[in-house]
Amino acid sequence: MKEIKAFVRPNHVNELIEQLKDNGFENITISSAEGTGKFQDENAFVSQKFSVTDSPMAKIEMVVTKEKVNMVIGLISEYGKTLNPGDGIIYILNVEKTYRVKTGLENGEK
Repeated sequence: MKEIKAFVRPNHVNELIEQLKDNGFENITISSAEGTGKFQDENAFVSQKFSVTDSPMAKIEMVVTKEKVNMVIGLISEYGKTLNPGDGIIYILNVEKTYRVKTGLENGEK
């Protein structure tokens, strides 16, 4: 299993999530984030929570099988981009195990 963490511009989240769901990816976590990068965005602002950020971002998190990673990367890349600096970044991490909160059992156990 792989965890995908993607940071994309918030105005692209609705279409991106719709595309992910249309392609069978139902378990998605979305949260608001603020980021800063190596470029200087003319829209940089003083955040109420942090000192200075370049832009608001949306953080998308999901866990998928190894075989589905490239499909998800393709969807995020296609529907999350604006072709401008600061479009975001995608991280792929290994997931050692998953457990159900309700039962405490490892996924796959009965």
